[in-house]
Amino acid sequence: MKKAVSKELVAASSRPMVLSILAGGESYGYEILKYVKLLSGGKLEWSDGMLYPVLHRLERDGLIAGRWEVTEEGRRRKYYSLTKRGRGQLTIDRKNWRTVHGTLELSWGDGRV
Repeated sequence: MKKAVSKELVAASSRPMVLSILAGGESYGYEILKYVKLLSGGKLEWSDGMLYPVLHRLERDGLIAGRWEVTEEGRRRKYYSLTKRGRGQLTIDRKNWRTVHGTLELSWGDGRV
């Protein structure tokens, strides 16, 4: 039985994860969920209930923009794209996460730099 990644870590990484995915191009909710699962090798399985509040917050904060489109099946689907402000935030998030990751890697070694 695989141990799930903690909710706190998933929540903390949700903004940079979504921004990174959207840096690759426009996407919609279900596609983002599938991509997170694919990128993590199945270790991260986000739910709708986790993703959509993140998307709404990012859109409200001006980091992403959403637009509605009608699919071939006649259903409405909201597509999200990264804004200029979102690209700037992603640059900051990458730097911060690399700092955290590097520090953890060092601390998991012998603890000496």
